[in-house]
Amino acid sequence: MQTLTLCADDFGLNDAVSRGIIELAASGRLSAVSCMSASPLWGEHAAWLMPLRSRIDIGLHLTLTGLSPLAPMPLLAPEGRLPELGRVLRDGLLHRLPRAEIRAELRRQMEAFIERFGRAPDFIDGHQHVHVLPGVRETVFELWDEYLKPGQGYLRSCHEPVEAILRRGIEPIKALIIATLSARLTRQARKRGVLINDSFRGVHDFSGKKPPEQLFPWFLQGKGTRPLVMCHPGHVSGDDDDELRDWRPREYAYFSSEQFLIDLKAAGVSLGRLPRQ
Repeated sequence: MQTLTLCADDFGLNDAVSRGIIELAASGRLSAVSCMSASPLWGEHAAWLMPLRSRIDIGLHLTLTGLSPLAPMPLLAPEGRLPELGRVLRDGLLHRLPRAEIRAELRRQMEAFIERFGRAPDFIDGHQHVHVLPGVRETVFELWDEYLKPGQGYLRSCHEPVEAILRRGIEPIKALIIATLSARLTRQARKRGVLINDSFRGVHDFSGKKPPEQLFPWFLQGKGTRPLVMCHPGHVSGDDDDELRDWRPREYAYFSSEQFLIDLKAAGVSLGRLPRQ
């Protein structure tokens, strides 16, 4: 069977998200967790992950949107809160992001992860895929060179071939935009010998028009020796700042279900940590 890495993003965002992820990971329904060390809850929630550290990949979810930075960022977050994705995307594409501020903040997030978890992350990615943007990806490779070593970790690529995206037919425009933005990071990673996943799936609109039990069987299919599927499960939350608060419990219910196991078997895949070879 093909090994597939199912990664839950946004660990640390709030109690409902983190507890749902912990329960799924403990029951073998996830194989990777990506952590928001910029969250004020990170210190407490990191301890919840400790019993699982040998069973799943535990990574750093670099955050430049939505939360408060770990230290003042007068250019990017003048009012003490990181901006919405639209601004970061625009300024990244126009090469207007304050790189010195970003470099310092992402280093703080790396150090916060290491301080609480006791070691470097297994992988690096970005909240809302900010790690692929110009003005950010340069720092991502700096962090890789300083903190991770070849054979010990990996970097998330959000690139997937056009034909695979069109064949799947789920939010193709959004998926194509993300894949295009990720192309340069992917090329640079391969040139540098940085390990990456060789298939990326999980892009959809979170609208609920198609429930997880209809979406994820498609994400389980595809080529690659190191496929990675992102997901966003969690419990019911009263967090009004969480744009996915209504969606997360639906993913949690699906991954907890017997149907998910049936879908894995039908796709010929089993969950596992990303192969390092």
